[in-house]
Amino acid sequence: MDDESQDPVVVPHVELSAEVLRGVVESFVLREGTEYGAREFSLEQKVAQVIRQLTVGEAQIIFDPTSNTVDVVTDGTAIWRR
Repeated sequence: MDDESQDPVVVPHVELSAEVLRGVVESFVLREGTEYGAREFSLEQKVAQVIRQLTVGEAQIIFDPTSNTVDVVTDGTAIWRR
């Protein structure tokens, strides 16, 4: 593989198994700095909220092949579209 960076790729959440999708979403919601406002939510509630956002198109899963990382981005920060 060469040293050139590659563009991030949108990963449709429906193409992931339920187990992998949950792992990606849990990783996202457990990161420090993920803010849900003044009210506390359980891990299950946070996961369900993010999966709902993915389902309705308010969020996307992005894979960055350069850093070999996955992230969930909201509609406002999703700059890569299918």
